Amino acid sequence: MSSSQPVVDPGSESSPDHRYLLDNARVQAGERFTWLAELFDGVTRGHFDRLGVTAGWRCWEVGAGGPSIPEALATAVGPTGHVLATDINPAWLDPHAGYEVRRHDVVADPPPQPGTFDLVHARLVLVHVPDRARALATMVSALRPGGWLLVEDADTELQPLACLDEVGPAQRRANRLRRAVRELMTRRGADLRYGRTLPRTLRAAGLVDVGASGCFPVGGVACDRLETSTVRLVRAELLAAGLTDDVEIDAHLAAVDAGELDLTLAPLISAWGRRPS
Repeated sequence: MSSSQPVVDPGSESSPDHRYLLDNARVQAGERFTWLAELFDGVTRGHFDRLGVTAGWRCWEVGAGGPSIPEALATAVGPTGHVLATDINPAWLDPHAGYEVRRHDVVADPPPQPGTFDLVHARLVLVHVPDRARALATMVSALRPGGWLLVEDADTELQPLACLDEVGPAQRRANRLRRAVRELMTRRGADLRYGRTLPRTLRAAGLVDVGASGCFPVGGVACDRLETSTVRLVRAELLAAGLTDDVEIDAHLAAVDAGELDLTLAPLISAWGRRPS
């Protein structure tokens, strides 16, 4: 994790300042970035390697969140390349780590340097954006001819459970809370079926050589710690919406901390396509 720390509004725990449920301005966001990196960075870097990311490439990391992927891209493209990392709240990014940091809304703002990027990448971004079509069009327009777009998003409807093996009350409670979090996401405009649409969506955007794959982590410390940070992050919203209570949340967090659950996530669907030359 980057050493840079966001300035956190003490009141933000109960009053998110925008539609995005998993608000970057909260301290738990940094914990989430750490464990998401542990779970998925190897998958994402593998796609970078397969698409040929190398020295001299120009790359745009959209909705970067934490620093791990911009740092990996900066290492891959070297001093002759360029990495731009953007986010609506870039506070967790480190502008001194070899990549450019810019505040940018992929829906509302025009594409930076259109038609110039060899790679545009977004992970777990578009699923949360109500105007996904506009965001995708912005990313496509930033590609040079022959440039690659790589989009990675979850499909929570494809696999909605926190515990696949619902053998007891702790597992059933975990699945109830996962349903409650999904309900909050839906209310904020998330499309929980978006991951499966990515290959078709990229073809419709005019990209060629489209392909896709999936990643489905099950169990382990990273899944446990991601669950803990996520539940703590959205706790106030869950309570305000009447979707659970303090007793249920505390019991679930205790079960996670005790290692009693084999937690899993929704599949991450990675899809890629190339702008025609």
